[in-house]
Amino acid sequence: MFTGIVEEIGVVVSMTEVAELTLWDGSKGKGFVLVVKCKVCLDGCYLGASIAVNGTCLTATAFDDTSVTFGVAPETLRCTNLGSLSPGSQVNMERAAQQGGRNSGHYVQGHVDNTGEIVKKWREGESLWIKVKVPKSLITLIVKKGFIAVDGTSLTVCDVNSEESWFTFMLVQYTQTKIIVPHKKEGEKVNIELDVLGKYVAQSVAAINTRVSSLEAKIESLMSN
Repeated sequence: MFTGIVEEIGVVVSMTEVAELTLWDGSKGKGFVLVVKCKVCLDGCYLGASIAVNGTCLTATAFDDTSVTFGVAPETLRCTNLGSLSPGSQVNMERAAQQGGRNSGHYVQGHVDNTGEIVKKWREGESLWIKVKVPKSLITLIVKKGFIAVDGTSLTVCDVNSEESWFTFMLVQYTQTKIIVPHKKEGEKVNIELDVLGKYVAQSVAAINTRVSSLEAKIESLMSN
């Protein structure tokens, strides 16, 4: 679990496809390995530690004095923007939240739902506004003034347009200097994770609606007889 408060900006050392990864049964498989240069996230690092990279929960498989190594699964590459990383790319990084610690963001799992596309950026005084277009499957769960994680950054949704499938958020000056999103250009992808509490509520309401619809159908059938 994470908070969406980015601790540092890391720099990608390498993102490579490795053909000889040893699997659980001793066989070999092909996969991607990501190495990121960082500093803060090395403090307290251990093998198996969870670290969010652009909001994606990854497991540390190795580390040294300057960098952390992660394995990147095919599903992760399908759902996130990590596949576009190359040496020199900057990434948001956050260590897993400590139990009992303050949460200045919101509950972020590091389970990216999909990517969105930055379609517009503009300034209002010292603030930076960003508009992001997302798949239709996501927009119904994005609400005005609700939480959302963009590349792992906990943000507040400002406006939502369900018909055109976009939302906006605003970055104050301090946040602009601590994350990578302001450096991204229009057309670039960002990782999107919806508020997990909202997803649970939506799933529960959908289940209730199904039962209510079934009950209504039975009542109508009895009344017609």
